[in-house]
Amino acid sequence: MIRAAIAGGSGYAGGELLRLLLAHPEVEVTQVTSERLGGKFVHSVHPHLRRRTELKFEPRSALQPADVLFLALPHGQSSREAERLLGVAPTLIDLSADFRLRDPGGYPTWYGWDHPRADLLGEFVYALPELHRAEIRKANRLATGGCLATAAILGLYPLARAGVMDPAMPVVIEGKTGSSAGGAEAGPASHHPHRSGEMRSFAPTSHRHTAEIIQELGINGSGPGVAFSATAVEAVRGILVTAHVYLRDDLNERDLWKIFRAAYSEEPFMRIVKEAQGIHRYPNPKILAGTNYCDVGFERDPHSRRLVVMSALDNLMKGAAGQAVQALNVRFGWDERLGLDFTGLYPI
Repeated sequence: MIRAAIAGGSGYAGGELLRLLLAHPEVEVTQVTSERLGGKFVHSVHPHLRRRTELKFEPRSALQPADVLFLALPHGQSSREAERLLGVAPTLIDLSADFRLRDPGGYPTWYGWDHPRADLLGEFVYALPELHRAEIRKANRLATGGCLATAAILGLYPLARAGVMDPAMPVVIEGKTGSSAGGAEAGPASHHPHRSGEMRSFAPTSHRHTAEIIQELGINGSGPGVAFSATAVEAVRGILVTAHVYLRDDLNERDLWKIFRAAYSEEPFMRIVKEAQGIHRYPNPKILAGTNYCDVGFERDPHSRRLVVMSALDNLMKGAAGQAVQALNVRFGWDERLGLDFTGLYPI
Protein backbone atom coordinates (compact mmCIF):
# COMPACT_ATOMS: atom_id res chain seq x y z
CA MET A 1 0.00 0.00 0.00
CA ILE A 2 1.44 3.37 -1.01
CA ARG A 3 0.54 6.80 0.36
CA ALA A 4 -0.73 9.30 -2.18
CA ALA A 5 -1.46 13.00 -1.83
CA ILE A 6 -3.31 15.25 -4.27
CA ALA A 7 -2.34 18.90 -4.62
CA GLY A 8 -5.25 20.78 -6.14
CA GLY A 9 -8.16 18.50 -5.39
CA SER A 10 -11.09 20.88 -5.72
CA GLY A 11 -11.34 20.93 -9.52
CA TYR A 12 -12.98 18.42 -11.83
CA ALA A 13 -9.78 16.51 -12.64
CA GLY A 14 -8.73 16.49 -8.98
CA GLY A 15 -12.13 15.17 -7.93
CA GLU A 16 -12.04 12.47 -10.56
CA LEU A 17 -8.54 11.51 -9.47
CA LEU A 18 -9.67 11.27 -5.84
CA ARG A 19 -12.62 9.08 -6.84
CA LEU A 20 -10.31 6.66 -8.63
CA LEU A 21 -7.66 6.53 -5.92
CA LEU A 22 -10.18 5.93 -3.14
CA ALA A 23 -11.16 2.71 -4.93
CA HIS A 24 -7.60 1.68 -5.79
CA PRO A 25 -6.56 -1.45 -3.87
CA GLU A 26 -2.89 -0.40 -3.62
CA VAL A 27 -3.33 3.26 -2.64
CA GLU A 28 -4.16 5.15 0.53
CA VAL A 29 -5.00 8.82 -0.03
CA THR A 30 -3.50 10.76 2.85
CA GLN A 31 -4.09 14.42 1.89
CA VAL A 32 -6.00 16.56 -0.57
CA THR A 33 -5.24 20.27 -0.88
CA SER A 34 -7.18 23.40 -1.78
CA GLU A 35 -6.10 26.92 -0.91
CA ARG A 36 -9.60 28.40 -0.84
CA LEU A 37 -11.45 25.44 0.73
CA GLY A 38 -9.08 24.57 3.59
CA GLY A 39 -10.91 22.83 6.43
CA LYS A 40 -13.94 21.83 4.36
CA PHE A 41 -14.81 18.21 3.63
CA VAL A 42 -13.90 17.12 0.11
CA HIS A 43 -17.47 15.95 -0.41
CA SER A 44 -18.62 19.56 -0.07
CA VAL A 45 -17.47 20.08 -3.67
CA HIS A 46 -17.43 16.44 -4.79
CA PRO A 47 -20.86 15.31 -3.57
CA HIS A 48 -20.59 11.86 -5.16
CA LEU A 49 -17.91 11.08 -2.53
CA ARG A 50 -20.26 11.43 0.44
CA ARG A 51 -19.64 8.61 2.92
CA ARG A 52 -16.76 7.48 0.72
CA THR A 53 -14.18 9.59 2.54
CA GLU A 54 -13.96 11.96 5.49
CA LEU A 55 -10.89 13.77 4.18
CA LYS A 56 -10.81 17.56 4.45
CA PHE A 57 -8.99 19.99 2.21
CA GLU A 58 -5.70 21.34 3.51
CA PRO A 59 -3.39 24.09 2.21
CA ARG A 60 -0.39 23.01 0.14
CA SER A 61 1.89 24.27 2.90
CA ALA A 62 0.57 21.43 5.07
CA LEU A 63 1.63 18.65 2.70
CA GLN A 64 3.42 15.82 4.48
CA PRO A 65 5.80 13.27 2.96
CA ALA A 66 4.09 10.69 0.75
CA ASP A 67 5.10 8.02 -1.74
CA VAL A 68 3.48 9.76 -4.71
CA LEU A 69 2.20 13.29 -5.18
CA PHE A 70 -0.38 14.07 -7.84
CA LEU A 71 -0.54 17.66 -9.04
CA ALA A 72 -3.92 18.85 -10.34
CA LEU A 73 -3.08 22.54 -10.15
CA PRO A 74 -3.84 25.31 -12.65
CA HIS A 75 -1.42 25.56 -15.57
CA GLY A 76 1.72 27.43 -14.53
CA GLN A 77 1.40 26.73 -10.81
CA SER A 78 3.36 23.52 -10.30
CA SER A 79 6.43 24.82 -12.17
CA ARG A 80 6.49 27.93 -9.96
CA GLU A 81 6.40 25.77 -6.83
CA ALA A 82 8.51 22.94 -8.19
CA GLU A 83 11.27 23.10 -5.60
CA ARG A 84 8.91 22.53 -2.68
CA LEU A 85 6.53 20.11 -4.40
CA LEU A 86 9.29 17.83 -5.68
CA GLY A 87 10.41 17.34 -2.10
CA VAL A 88 7.06 15.97 -0.92
CA ALA A 89 7.28 12.58 -2.64
CA PRO A 90 9.84 10.58 -4.63
CA THR A 91 7.28 10.07 -7.43
CA LEU A 92 5.39 13.02 -8.88
CA ILE A 93 2.58 12.90 -11.46
CA ASP A 94 1.55 16.28 -12.87
CA LEU A 95 -1.82 16.60 -14.63
CA SER A 96 -1.15 20.18 -15.72
CA ALA A 97 0.68 21.39 -18.82
CA ASP A 98 3.76 22.55 -16.92
CA PHE A 99 6.07 19.68 -17.83
CA ARG A 100 4.49 18.18 -20.96
CA LEU A 101 6.75 19.83 -23.51
CA ARG A 102 10.38 18.89 -23.92
CA ASP A 103 11.32 22.15 -25.67
CA PRO A 104 11.17 25.16 -23.30
CA GLY A 105 10.62 27.38 -26.34
CA GLY A 106 7.18 25.84 -26.71
CA TYR A 107 5.87 27.57 -23.60
CA PRO A 108 6.11 31.21 -24.75
CA THR A 109 4.85 30.13 -28.20
CA TRP A 110 1.83 28.11 -27.06
CA TYR A 111 1.17 29.23 -23.47
CA GLY A 112 2.38 32.82 -23.46
CA TRP A 113 4.87 32.49 -20.60
CA ASP A 114 8.51 31.58 -20.11
CA HIS A 115 9.03 28.37 -18.20
CA PRO A 116 10.42 29.10 -14.71
CA ARG A 117 12.09 25.68 -14.38
CA ALA A 118 13.12 24.72 -17.89
CA ASP A 119 15.97 22.73 -16.38
CA LEU A 120 13.43 20.15 -15.17
CA LEU A 121 11.67 19.51 -18.49
CA GLY A 122 14.08 16.75 -19.49
CA GLU A 123 13.37 14.86 -16.29
CA PHE A 124 9.65 14.39 -17.01
CA VAL A 125 8.21 11.61 -19.15
CA TYR A 126 5.05 12.21 -21.18
CA ALA A 127 2.81 9.80 -19.31
CA LEU A 128 0.86 8.17 -22.13
CA PRO A 129 1.48 4.43 -21.64
CA GLU A 130 0.58 3.50 -25.20
CA LEU A 131 3.58 5.50 -26.40
CA HIS A 132 5.99 5.59 -23.46
CA ARG A 133 5.34 2.54 -21.29
CA ALA A 134 9.01 1.55 -21.00
CA GLU A 135 10.07 5.05 -19.93
CA ILE A 136 7.19 5.36 -17.44
CA ARG A 137 8.28 2.18 -15.66
CA LYS A 138 11.58 3.82 -14.71
CA ALA A 139 10.46 7.44 -14.24
CA ASN A 140 9.81 9.31 -11.02
CA ARG A 141 8.51 12.44 -12.73
CA LEU A 142 5.55 12.07 -15.04
CA ALA A 143 3.43 14.59 -16.95
CA THR A 144 0.07 13.52 -18.32
CA GLY A 145 -1.09 14.70 -21.72
CA GLY A 146 -3.77 17.29 -22.43
CA CYS A 147 -7.23 15.88 -23.10
CA LEU A 148 -7.60 17.01 -26.73
CA ALA A 149 -3.97 16.19 -27.43
CA THR A 150 -4.37 12.69 -25.98
CA ALA A 151 -7.37 11.94 -28.20
CA ALA A 152 -5.59 13.22 -31.30
CA ILE A 153 -2.31 11.45 -30.54
CA LEU A 154 -3.92 8.10 -29.84
CA GLY A 155 -5.99 8.31 -33.01
CA LEU A 156 -3.00 9.07 -35.21
CA TYR A 157 -0.17 7.22 -33.46
CA PRO A 158 -0.59 3.93 -35.40
CA LEU A 159 -0.19 5.80 -38.70
CA ALA A 160 2.79 7.81 -37.46
CA ARG A 161 4.37 4.63 -36.11
CA ALA A 162 3.94 2.90 -39.47
CA GLY A 163 5.23 5.90 -41.42
CA VAL A 164 2.31 5.90 -43.86
CA MET A 165 1.28 9.57 -43.70
CA ASP A 166 2.21 11.74 -46.67
CA PRO A 167 4.80 14.20 -45.28
CA ALA A 168 3.90 16.72 -47.97
CA MET A 169 0.33 17.06 -46.71
CA PRO A 170 -0.81 18.54 -43.38
CA VAL A 171 -2.82 16.54 -40.90
CA VAL A 172 -6.05 18.46 -40.31
CA ILE A 173 -7.59 17.80 -36.89
CA GLU A 174 -10.90 18.98 -35.44
CA GLY A 175 -11.54 18.36 -31.75
CA LYS A 176 -14.98 18.74 -30.18
CA THR A 177 -15.05 18.94 -26.39
CA GLY A 178 -17.49 19.12 -23.50
CA SER A 179 -17.63 21.88 -20.92
CA SER A 180 -15.78 20.09 -18.11
CA ALA A 181 -12.55 20.41 -20.13
CA GLY A 182 -12.65 24.12 -19.29
CA GLY A 183 -12.33 23.44 -15.56
CA ALA A 184 -14.53 24.00 -12.53
CA GLU A 185 -14.19 27.79 -12.38
CA ALA A 186 -17.16 29.51 -14.04
CA GLY A 187 -16.63 32.16 -16.70
CA PRO A 188 -18.45 33.88 -19.57
CA ALA A 189 -17.77 30.95 -21.92
CA SER A 190 -19.29 28.44 -19.47
CA HIS A 191 -22.25 30.58 -18.38
CA HIS A 192 -25.38 28.53 -19.12
CA PRO A 193 -27.07 31.00 -21.50
CA HIS A 194 -23.82 31.16 -23.49
CA ARG A 195 -23.09 27.44 -23.47
CA SER A 196 -26.49 25.79 -23.79
CA GLY A 197 -27.31 24.62 -27.29
CA GLU A 198 -24.02 25.89 -28.66
CA MET A 199 -21.44 24.52 -31.04
CA ARG A 200 -18.79 27.22 -30.74
CA SER A 201 -15.35 27.31 -32.32
CA PHE A 202 -13.10 28.64 -29.56
CA ALA A 203 -9.66 27.88 -31.00
CA PRO A 204 -9.74 27.60 -34.80
CA THR A 205 -5.95 28.02 -34.75
CA SER A 206 -3.14 28.14 -32.19
CA HIS A 207 -4.67 25.78 -29.61
CA ARG A 208 -1.96 24.99 -27.06
CA HIS A 209 -2.43 21.22 -27.38
CA THR A 210 -1.04 21.49 -30.91
CA ALA A 211 2.43 21.51 -29.36
CA GLU A 212 1.91 18.09 -27.79
CA ILE A 213 0.53 16.61 -30.99
CA ILE A 214 3.56 17.86 -32.94
CA GLN A 215 5.92 16.65 -30.23
CA GLU A 216 4.50 13.15 -29.99
CA LEU A 217 3.68 12.57 -33.68
CA GLY A 218 5.75 15.09 -35.63
CA ILE A 219 8.94 13.90 -33.90
CA ASN A 220 11.20 16.94 -34.04
CA GLY A 221 9.66 18.37 -37.17
CA SER A 222 10.34 15.34 -39.38
CA GLY A 223 6.66 14.40 -39.67
CA PRO A 224 3.68 16.06 -41.32
CA GLY A 225 2.43 19.49 -40.36
CA VAL A 226 -0.48 19.73 -37.94
CA ALA A 227 -3.49 22.02 -38.40
CA PHE A 228 -5.60 21.74 -35.26
CA SER A 229 -8.93 23.38 -34.37
CA ALA A 230 -11.10 23.04 -31.26
CA THR A 231 -14.86 23.41 -30.88
CA ALA A 232 -17.02 23.56 -27.75
CA VAL A 233 -20.20 21.49 -27.87
CA GLU A 234 -23.09 21.03 -25.47
CA ALA A 235 -21.85 18.10 -23.42
CA VAL A 236 -20.35 17.90 -19.93
CA ARG A 237 -17.84 15.13 -20.57
CA GLY A 238 -16.31 13.81 -23.72
CA ILE A 239 -14.03 14.54 -26.65
CA LEU A 240 -14.45 13.53 -30.27
CA VAL A 241 -11.51 14.13 -32.59
CA THR A 242 -11.86 13.89 -36.36
CA ALA A 243 -8.55 13.92 -38.23
CA HIS A 244 -7.99 14.04 -41.98
CA VAL A 245 -4.78 12.34 -43.11
CA TYR A 246 -3.39 11.83 -46.60
CA LEU A 247 -1.64 8.53 -47.12
CA ARG A 248 1.74 8.15 -48.75
CA ASP A 249 0.63 5.00 -50.60
CA ASP A 250 -2.69 3.64 -51.83
CA LEU A 251 -3.46 1.46 -48.79
CA ASN A 252 -6.66 -0.57 -48.66
CA GLU A 253 -8.91 -1.36 -45.69
CA ARG A 254 -7.06 -4.56 -44.87
CA ASP A 255 -3.73 -2.71 -44.79
CA LEU A 256 -5.17 -0.11 -42.43
CA TRP A 257 -6.68 -2.71 -40.11
CA LYS A 258 -3.25 -4.32 -39.82
CA ILE A 259 -1.66 -0.99 -38.90
CA PHE A 260 -4.17 -0.21 -36.14
CA ARG A 261 -4.18 -3.76 -34.77
CA ALA A 262 -0.38 -3.86 -34.68
CA ALA A 263 -0.40 -0.76 -32.49
CA TYR A 264 -3.34 -1.52 -30.20
CA SER A 265 -4.28 -5.21 -30.11
CA GLU A 266 -2.50 -5.67 -26.76
CA GLU A 267 -3.48 -2.33 -25.23
CA PRO A 268 -5.98 -2.68 -22.34
CA PHE A 269 -7.72 0.66 -22.91
CA MET A 270 -7.61 1.02 -26.69
CA ARG A 271 -10.48 -0.25 -28.82
CA ILE A 272 -10.80 -0.12 -32.60
CA VAL A 273 -14.43 0.75 -33.34
CA LYS A 274 -15.40 0.29 -36.97
CA GLU A 275 -18.65 -1.57 -37.56
CA ALA A 276 -20.43 -2.26 -40.84
CA GLN A 277 -23.80 -1.04 -39.61
CA GLY A 278 -25.71 0.39 -36.64
CA ILE A 279 -25.66 3.76 -34.91
CA HIS A 280 -22.45 2.96 -33.00
CA ARG A 281 -20.31 2.21 -36.02
CA TYR A 282 -17.69 4.75 -35.00
CA PRO A 283 -16.29 6.11 -31.70
CA ASN A 284 -18.82 7.95 -29.52
CA PRO A 285 -17.65 9.81 -26.39
CA LYS A 286 -21.05 9.60 -24.73
CA ILE A 287 -20.75 5.87 -24.02
CA LEU A 288 -17.22 6.37 -22.63
CA ALA A 289 -18.25 8.65 -19.74
CA GLY A 290 -16.43 7.56 -16.59
CA THR A 291 -14.23 5.03 -18.39
CA ASN A 292 -10.55 5.00 -19.24
CA TYR A 293 -11.08 3.74 -22.78
CA CYS A 294 -10.10 5.54 -25.94
CA ASP A 295 -12.05 4.31 -28.95
CA VAL A 296 -10.50 4.79 -32.39
CA GLY A 297 -12.08 4.31 -35.80
CA PHE A 298 -11.24 5.13 -39.39
CA GLU A 299 -12.78 5.45 -42.83
CA ARG A 300 -10.90 5.47 -46.14
CA ASP A 301 -12.13 8.00 -48.71
CA PRO A 302 -12.79 5.97 -51.89
CA HIS A 303 -12.17 9.04 -54.05
CA SER A 304 -8.69 9.99 -52.82
CA ARG A 305 -5.89 8.96 -50.48
CA ARG A 306 -7.61 10.76 -47.62
CA LEU A 307 -8.13 8.74 -44.45
CA VAL A 308 -10.53 10.04 -41.79
CA VAL A 309 -9.56 8.96 -38.27
CA MET A 310 -11.98 9.36 -35.35
CA SER A 311 -11.05 9.03 -31.68
CA ALA A 312 -13.18 9.48 -28.57
CA LEU A 313 -12.53 9.56 -24.83
CA ASP A 314 -13.73 11.02 -21.54
CA ASN A 315 -11.65 14.17 -21.05
CA LEU A 316 -11.60 13.75 -17.26
CA MET A 317 -10.58 10.08 -17.45
CA LYS A 318 -8.28 8.97 -20.26
CA GLY A 319 -7.72 12.67 -20.91
CA ALA A 320 -6.67 13.45 -17.32
CA ALA A 321 -7.20 11.46 -14.09
CA GLY A 322 -7.57 8.02 -15.66
CA GLN A 323 -4.39 8.51 -17.65
CA ALA A 324 -2.60 9.53 -14.44
CA VAL A 325 -3.77 6.41 -12.59
CA GLN A 326 -2.85 4.18 -15.52
CA ALA A 327 0.63 5.73 -15.49
CA LEU A 328 0.79 5.15 -11.72
CA ASN A 329 -0.01 1.47 -12.28
CA VAL A 330 2.72 1.18 -14.90
CA ARG A 331 5.26 2.97 -12.73
CA PHE A 332 4.69 0.67 -9.73
CA GLY A 333 4.44 -2.55 -11.75
CA TRP A 334 0.76 -3.22 -11.08
CA ASP A 335 -1.89 -4.39 -13.49
CA GLU A 336 -2.66 -1.31 -15.60
CA ARG A 337 -6.38 -1.85 -15.11
CA LEU A 338 -6.32 -1.48 -11.31
CA GLY A 339 -8.89 1.10 -10.25
CA LEU A 340 -9.91 1.65 -13.88
CA ASP A 341 -12.25 -1.25 -14.61
CA PHE A 342 -15.51 0.72 -14.99
CA THR A 343 -17.00 -0.16 -18.37
CA GLY A 344 -19.41 2.76 -18.70
CA LEU A 345 -23.20 2.94 -18.86
CA TYR A 346 -25.60 2.42 -21.74
CA PRO A 347 -27.94 4.06 -22.38
CA ILE A 348 -26.92 7.27 -20.73
